[in-house]
Amino acid sequence: MADEVAPIIVKKVKKGGHGHHGGAWKVAYADFVTAMMAFFLLLWLLNVTDSVQKQGISDYFAPTVASTSESGSGGILGGTSMQTEGAMKSNTGVPSVTSSIAPPEEGKKDDGEGDGQSEIDEAEFLARLAAIEEASFEDAKDQIKQAIAADPELEGLADNIIIDMTPEGLRIQIVDQYDESMFKSGSSTITQRVKRLIGKIAKAIQNLPNGLSISGHTDSSGFAGNSYTNWELSSDRANASRRALIETGLESERIRRVSGQADQDPMIEDDPSNPSNRRISIILLRETPVLPKNLK
Repeated sequence: MADEVAPIIVKKVKKGGHGHHGGAWKVAYADFVTAMMAFFLLLWLLNVTDSVQKQGISDYFAPTVASTSESGSGGILGGTSMQTEGAMKSNTGVPSVTSSIAPPEEGKKDDGEGDGQSEIDEAEFLARLAAIEEASFEDAKDQIKQAIAADPELEGLADNIIIDMTPEGLRIQIVDQYDESMFKSGSSTITQRVKRLIGKIAKAIQNLPNGLSISGHTDSSGFAGNSYTNWELSSDRANASRRALIETGLESERIRRVSGQADQDPMIEDDPSNPSNRRISIILLRETPVLPKNLK
């Protein structure tokens, strides 16, 4: 018995610990990353969209009801029927959608009344735009008056500026007085006080989108024996005023028209030689049309 060989026993031990657990965690992690991406995308949309765009997105994802007939408990997921009322003909039949909108009657057009309504809506829209523009003109007018009153160097120039509303827009006129002239006699050189005044005007209207029209006017006094007439003088003074506006910060693209009127459009018609006829007229042009009274 001692000579018999003992059997060889091989024992296999499976090591435990941190082995391979499969790929389930990858799926869970991918779902988590996708959810976080959707969450941050939602936060971004809430930040960059206004209330109108948010409403549009909400309407896009809102469920719609294709039929007015309901069965079961009602609601979106409560058994709403997409078929016509009556007995079910087939379990595999394609749902039908019914419409409660009646077709237009023959011989009648549904755009007649709509055109009238659209015209009213357009008129109301233009009236509102005109009211906003009118308010901006009044605000610019007040700013100019306040700027003149607050500047000691412009003391006394309040009588030299006339601001009124015209069909073309807000008209700002800088006129000569017996004791104060905008330009040197027979010249287009602007005095320093008037150039400072033009700077105040440019600052008051620089934030408005309206274009400008500039015209120069003279009195009836002419130039004896000289080819340089009031036409050239009024045009040069209007152009000098344009340059002064641009130098004080107004965009050159806003200037729509520069013209010289000589003495053809006097302010004081019964006294053509009056100094007040010598003036520069700056018109802040309307962007919206003036509506007839029956459409306002």
